[in-house]
Amino acid sequence: MELLCSTTSLSASFALSPPPSFPVRNLGFSLSLCKRMQGTRRFMLLCSSDKMTVSVTGATGFIGRRLVQRLGAENHSIRVLTRSKSKAEKIFPAKDYPGLVIAEEDEWGNCVQGSNAVVNLAGLPISTRWSPEIKKEIKDSRVRVTSKVVELINKSAVEARPTVLVSATAVGYYGTSETGVFDEKSPSGNDYLSEVCREWEGTALKANKDVRVALIRIGVVLGKDGGALAMMIPFFQMFAGGPLGTGQQWFSWIHVDDLVNLIYEALSKPSYQGVINGTAPNPVRLGEMCQQLGSVLGRPSWLPVPDFALKALLGEGATVVLEGQKVLPVRAKELGFEFKYKYVKDALRAIMQ
Repeated sequence: MELLCSTTSLSASFALSPPPSFPVRNLGFSLSLCKRMQGTRRFMLLCSSDKMTVSVTGATGFIGRRLVQRLGAENHSIRVLTRSKSKAEKIFPAKDYPGLVIAEEDEWGNCVQGSNAVVNLAGLPISTRWSPEIKKEIKDSRVRVTSKVVELINKSAVEARPTVLVSATAVGYYGTSETGVFDEKSPSGNDYLSEVCREWEGTALKANKDVRVALIRIGVVLGKDGGALAMMIPFFQMFAGGPLGTGQQWFSWIHVDDLVNLIYEALSKPSYQGVINGTAPNPVRLGEMCQQLGSVLGRPSWLPVPDFALKALLGEGATVVLEGQKVLPVRAKELGFEFKYKYVKDALRAIMQ
């Protein structure tokens, strides 16, 4: 039997029988075996430490799917923490993701314990009409999952506790402004999304002091398969694209590949700690973003969507698109992170190829 393992995980080169509730794929590791090995730290330390076992919440979302693909491509072991096993199994079919573990909420503890790291990306999308019930769910979906993940990390035996928590948050932390410029040292705003982000981040920071916590304040993520761009492209293709509102609001964006790379770096490099803005170094006004998108698609950007129409459609949720903030990735640049896409035109061209 040939073993390939990290300091807190065990992978075997043959299929082992998992407990009935855990769908372990083909050549993947067995959680029951991992659990038995958690106390054998001496054995673990003899194994290679270049491969990680990573538990991921929000793995079925736009960013999470790409992160799982990246981790899988690097031969890391992945544990998907989900509330819908059936949905996760459709997104991550066994034939394409051998060894990937899918666990529903009552099984998360066995996954977190023994992982090297946890990535927390869970949260209800905010680009919808905000009713009081939806606003509550926007906050609760982030804070509740983060609280559960932190609790499971802190409850883990020391020898099996993850050493890294990479937790998503958002540039909404800073509030909105057409004139201000924000970096990681800027104070929080005073609107609803700022409040959500403060509580979200504060919950993640309750992780055990021995766990390195990286908080990624994410901007608008650009990619063809999800996020804001996926909603905008059809309108431009129908010659009905244009800026939302005045077009003067700031648009702090990041290509999904750069964001996934930033999260990956945060998993593996000890210097990635505390708040890191997940935005490209050159934010633009939304009007410019729409002009660039129209240019790449060969379509005009001529049909602005007025404020009142968006407010009628989204209510208070219209603030997400009508107001923005200019956010700079000062910390990522200090850490030496290399952005593949520094300018929105290059990002859009790559996405639309």
